[in-house]
Amino acid sequence: MTCMKQLNINVTEDFERDLKSYMKSRRIPNKSAALRSALHEAATRGVVKSEFDFRQWLGAGLKAPLARKRRHLTEDDLW
Repeated sequence: MTCMKQLNINVTEDFERDLKSYMKSRRIPNKSAALRSALHEAATRGVVKSEFDFRQWLGAGLKAPLARKRRHLTEDDLW
């Protein structure tokens, strides 16, 4: 797994103000740590609270062939 070493972003004044408020409320000393913390919180909140939508899976089983080609005719062929 590769980790991103650096991320450069341009932010608005409102974002900068909100980030400083976030840093102050959580006593985070620098912006890098604050952004990592905020993104981690947002990502975990999104995974835990979101409901999964499996509607796109409907009909996926029907796309598979009904009669699969068997690789082993008998159990003896497995050994």
